[in-house]
Amino acid sequence: MRNKPIYVETEIAADLEELWHHTQSPELHQQWDLRFSEIAYLPKSDDEDLPQRFLYRTRIGFGMAVSGTGETKSIFHKRSGERTSTLRFGSGQRVSLIKEGSGFWKYRPQGDGVVFLTQYDYETRWGAAGQCFDRIVFRPLFGYATAWSFDALRIWLEERIPPSVSIQRAILHYVSLTLLVVLWLYEGIVPKLLYPEQGEMAMLEQLGWFAGLERIVLQLLGAGEIVIALLTIKWHRKPSLFVWQSVLLLLLPLGAMIGNPSMIQSPFNPLTLSVPMIALAFITALTVRQLPQASRCLRKPNERSV
Repeated sequence: MRNKPIYVETEIAADLEELWHHTQSPELHQQWDLRFSEIAYLPKSDDEDLPQRFLYRTRIGFGMAVSGTGETKSIFHKRSGERTSTLRFGSGQRVSLIKEGSGFWKYRPQGDGVVFLTQYDYETRWGAAGQCFDRIVFRPLFGYATAWSFDALRIWLEERIPPSVSIQRAILHYVSLTLLVVLWLYEGIVPKLLYPEQGEMAMLEQLGWFAGLERIVLQLLGAGEIVIALLTIKWHRKPSLFVWQSVLLLLLPLGAMIGNPSMIQSPFNPLTLSVPMIALAFITALTVRQLPQASRCLRKPNERSV
């Protein structure tokens, strides 16, 4: 079963020449494209009909990198104003899943911007195991990285936010989001559903607000916090969600301490967890603005695309 080529399309409100420069200059290209850590053009002959050859290198972690070679050629369509950049690429390293591949970039002027799209495919190594790994893991990730990179490029050209800033913002956003979700899940599952007798039950009993119903109330609170964690994953791009979370994280411990003021003397009172969670919510909300998003790109061609 042959895999479908990777396709990504986006609209960028930028001048065609500016977009061309940011995608055809190696020193700019490697800044926004997650697929490549380094790109370098090789010396070109005077023959304009020959393709431009290049070297690429991609760091894959653990001190390892995949390098390869490629060639690209530009085609200008004077009548339509469109431009196409074709490329072939490949790696001789056995550690590289990609053996060789080919594709193209297309630039189509439209209104005040440009429709920028790519389609490419490749052959894999490692036999049936490589094909299976590519279909299930690598190709979806590679396609996602392409779409995310296209949106980072759009933000660079439209909002003048460099890709390095977008990447830093994305790391900060998703690390804060992950910690916040883990804390919501922990608070909902461990002290309320699994081990209520370790402190949460006694806290409710001291309040005296739910005489005889403390376990049920704890179970409802735990389920509610799990729901909040799941909603945080789904709607993490909505800043208003984190405003409401911050309000809730303030009201719950304050209500408990008003009912039992002696809680403030405990080194692990409700505020010791709520305050860090509010800080994480604030950071997550703050980093949402102009965060690259792969889903903004089309992943299937329409009638006009290719």
